[in-house]
Amino acid sequence: MTSGPREIVTPFRPIPLEVPEGMKPNEFFNSTENLNDLVNNNGLLQNQEGLLLYRKALGHSNDFDCSIIYNTSRSILDPLGRPVRRTQVPDQVKNVWNRMNQIIIEYMLEHYPDPDAHLVLAGEASLDATWPLTSPGVPSIRMLHNHFITFDKAALRAAPIADASNPNLTDGGQHSLFQAHMRDVYRAFFDGLDLQILKPCESGACRLALTGYPQGLPSWEIQGGAGALKEVRFWKEYDTILKGFIDFYRTFFTQVSTRNAPLPRDINFPELVEDKLQFDNDFLKAAKMVRDRCIKDAKYANSIRWQPAFKQLIYRNDEGKLIVTISQNSIGNAITELLGVVVNRRPDADAYGQAETGLIERLLEVRRRLVEADLGEGITTPHWGAA
Repeated sequence: MTSGPREIVTPFRPIPLEVPEGMKPNEFFNSTENLNDLVNNNGLLQNQEGLLLYRKALGHSNDFDCSIIYNTSRSILDPLGRPVRRTQVPDQVKNVWNRMNQIIIEYMLEHYPDPDAHLVLAGEASLDATWPLTSPGVPSIRMLHNHFITFDKAALRAAPIADASNPNLTDGGQHSLFQAHMRDVYRAFFDGLDLQILKPCESGACRLALTGYPQGLPSWEIQGGAGALKEVRFWKEYDTILKGFIDFYRTFFTQVSTRNAPLPRDINFPELVEDKLQFDNDFLKAAKMVRDRCIKDAKYANSIRWQPAFKQLIYRNDEGKLIVTISQNSIGNAITELLGVVVNRRPDADAYGQAETGLIERLLEVRRRLVEADLGEGITTPHWGAA
C-alpha cells in the first residue's frame, strides 16, 4: 500500500439559500439569517447553554459528520465579539459542551470499533479574525464549532493520492514555521506543561500508515482511552494543550511584530514562557527571520495570521489508541487535512440521497443519547421530528 495523503470526493445536496444582492457569501453565512437556516433545516438538538448540534450540509463525510456550534448569533450580533475557542467559553457552557463531546465520541468508537475499517476524529479550529480581511479564506461562521467525522478506510485506500504540495495540507512536517525552525524549542515548551492523562507520543508513533499524517506535530496519547474522556481532568488537560499553544503563538508573533517585546498580556503560563521562550536564541532568531521577511515582502506579511490560529483534534490511530494533536491553522484548509485527508465537495443531490438515510439514522441515535443525558432537546425540521 502506498502511503500518502488521499483526496476523496464527497457529494452534497446544494443548499437552497440565496445570498442577498450586494453581500459576499462569507458575509451572509456569518449572519443570523443563515444560522436560522442551519437550525431549521439541519438542526438536531439545542440546549439552554446555546449549544446547537447539527448535520453538516456541506459535509466532509456522508458516513458520519456533524458539528456542535456555540450559537451566539442572537446574543452577540458583532461577529468579531463572539467566543471562538474553548478558553473563551463560560465554564457552565464548557462543562455541557465537554459532556456532549464525550458522548458523541463514545458513540463513534462504539459504532465504528475497528481502526482498520474507519478513521474516527473529532476536533475544532480557530474561527476568529486571524485571516487578512481580503482573503477568500475568511471564516464563514465566526462562532466556536467543532466537528465529529468518520471516514471509511476502504474508500480512503481506493482514493487517489493528493498533491503533496496542496497548500491545504498544512502540517508540521511540511509547512509549519514552528516545526521547521523551532522544533526543539516547541517540544521543550510543551514538555513543561502539567499533564498526567496525556502522554507525549514518540516521533512518528501516532502517524496513520495510510496517509503518513500527521507529520511532525506534537501529539499525546490519551492514557485510559475513551474512558478518560469521562474524567474532568482530561478536558482540563485538553484545554492546557490549547492554552500552551496560544501562549507559544502569541509570544512568537509578538516578537515578530516588535523586537524584544515584553510578555503578552493575559498569558496563561508566564513563568514557562519566560524560561523556555523569551531567553531562547533559536526562538528569537526565528522571530527575526520572519520579521525581516515581513518588512521586505508585502505578500508574505499579508499572509501572516498574527493572532493565535489553531486546529486541535482527537483521533484514533492504527493501534486503536486515542491521540490528541494540535497544529497551526492556515487559510482555507480543513481539519481533516491534519490527518492527510483532502475532501473535494461536489454538488450531487442523487449521490447524497443514497447515503442520507443511513447518515440521519446515526445522527438521530446520537441525539437520542444526548437527550437522555439531559444535554438538550430535539429539533423538528422538514427531514426529522423532535423525538
